[in-house]
Formats: sequence, C-alpha cells, structure tokens
Amino acid sequence: MSEEQKLDPRLHFVVATAIIEKGGKFLIAKRAAREIVFPNKWTVPGGKLVLSEYKNLPKKAGLDMWYDVVDWVVRKEVKEEVNLEIGKIGYVCDLTFIRPDGYPVVTLSYWARYKSGKVKLCKDLTEYAWVTLKEAKQYDLIEGIYDELRQADKLIHQAGTRLS
Repeated sequence: MSEEQKLDPRLHFVVATAIIEKGGKFLIAKRAAREIVFPNKWTVPGGKLVLSEYKNLPKKAGLDMWYDVVDWVVRKEVKEEVNLEIGKIGYVCDLTFIRPDGYPVVTLSYWARYKSGKVKLCKDLTEYAWVTLKEAKQYDLIEGIYDELRQADKLIHQAGTRLS
C-alpha cells in the first residue's frame, strides 16, 4: 500500500502565513536547505496549527472549542520565525497542495502591518529581506508567493489606514 493510500484523505495540515508590510515593503525569508517542503526557497513567515500548542488556550465560556485560533497561530509563528509583532491581520487567500511526503496542506494566507521588533530568524530560515513587489521578482520565491504579495499589496492599498 502506498503512503497516499494509508493517509485519511480528510486529514490535512493547516498552515497560516503572514505577509508583513512595512513602509511599502514586504518581509520575505529563505527556507533552510534541510526543509522537506520548498527547501532554499523564499517565502513569508508562517507555520502549522498544532493541537498540543493550542489545546491549553482558554475556551469560550461554556463551549468546548477555541475561537480565533488562526489569528493566534499567525502571531505565534511570526514571533517564533522572525521575532516581530504585527497589527491586525487581514485575509488574502487560501490554497492547498500536497507535500512531497504525501500530506495534504491547507494554507491560509493573511497580511498584516509591521508593529514592532527587530528581525531575528529561527533555525529554519537562513536569510531575510524587506522587498518591494518589483524587488520580490528577483528572489527564488515559492510558486504562488509573488501572486499573494501582489494580492496583499492591493488589499493594503484598499484598506488604507483601517488595518494597523
């Protein structure tokens, strides 16, 4: 039986990413060579939703469920991966793909304005850059990231100062 046949087709990794804008530029970072998915490619900060990490968060009174967990994971991953604080997050898009190891992934892409902090990369990222849309084209981005940057740029201009 193949690895794909062993996996329950209803189960997916859930990943949330943040396109961070600061002064008309976007933060991108290069993934380490040892990464299973998209090694040595440039991307934006983000990470997986993991039960053991959110199960101790407070639940809504009287309900056995967590609210705003995607907002929580976006902020947590941005802090862990690049050491930054971000403002209110806004939805950009979602996508799915299948990892080389057969796991399907749902990615929720958000944007946010930089709030504070100095970039300090985690062990899974090797370089970073603040880039304009035009400059982003010069980097070996994960397929689709440039389109997400362009979508976020459009949303940022539409939002004006509403999200900060």
